[in-house]
Amino acid sequence: MLQKMKAKDPQPFRSGYVALIGRPNAGKSTLLNRLVGEKIAAVSNKPQTTRYKIQGVITRTDGQIILVDTPGVHKPGYLLNRRMMAAVHDALAGVDLVCLIRDASVSTGNGDRFVLDLVKQSEKPALLLLNKTDRLMDKSKLLPLMEWYGCEYDWRAVVPISALKGDMIEALLAEMIKNLPEGEAIFDEDELTDQPLRLMVAEIVREKILQATSEELPYVTAVVTEKFDEERADFVRINCAIYVERQSQKKIIVGHGGAQLKEIGTRARGDIEHLLGKRCHLELFVKVEAGWRDKERLLNELGIQKQ
Repeated sequence: MLQKMKAKDPQPFRSGYVALIGRPNAGKSTLLNRLVGEKIAAVSNKPQTTRYKIQGVITRTDGQIILVDTPGVHKPGYLLNRRMMAAVHDALAGVDLVCLIRDASVSTGNGDRFVLDLVKQSEKPALLLLNKTDRLMDKSKLLPLMEWYGCEYDWRAVVPISALKGDMIEALLAEMIKNLPEGEAIFDEDELTDQPLRLMVAEIVREKILQATSEELPYVTAVVTEKFDEERADFVRINCAIYVERQSQKKIIVGHGGAQLKEIGTRARGDIEHLLGKRCHLELFVKVEAGWRDKERLLNELGIQKQ
């Protein structure tokens, strides 16, 4: 006699905050943008690109993940850097799950140990993400790294990924949701981030500056959206001020005959129009503000708040 199969209980909906933490240039912002599907965080091949707790929201049928991107963990120097590191500690204190992102293509250094210590001190549930696996021809090189980290902390899971290529992203999302508490969605389904458009526009401009100036310009660049006028439903007029510390740095950004600044504006406008879904007129101005990284007024204006 055939017996009726008992239906499985539906999986509970889970939601919560997930911190992405790692050394500078570990790939945190690239992963955030890959997971959310929109350009939210500035992406560069230079370290210390992220200066804010940028939240990306991922809503699925089984759960909602609120991603918190943090600045690359580094030694505080200027007031700017101290505020960036305060953002790291603040993020770790307020999340449900920590994801330590490690560049698997480089050897372990003191910086990696320092980041690991921060995770240990948080005592939060954590995933270890071994990023940039696309750079490893021999994947067996991951094994010693997994063994070493496995002895250092009780990870909920170890997930080798390539944020750039999108490898193992679905597996990562499943692990994130599995390790979040049961609960209702925190954000509406169509929300991607809690960041204001002005800040997101400024981040896009700063990304293009970092890409265009290559190794010429050190980390002394900040961008403020000073004007954001939606003149029509299909058009917005935006003015951004680019802050540097010296006249020589301004010359690098402006370029010969203004060519560099024009190119930066052209690249940024394309991403901004994609983000907003409408045409925009973008004007960029370069301002010299000596020692801006130690000025509370300007840091507050940039949105880099005290924690």
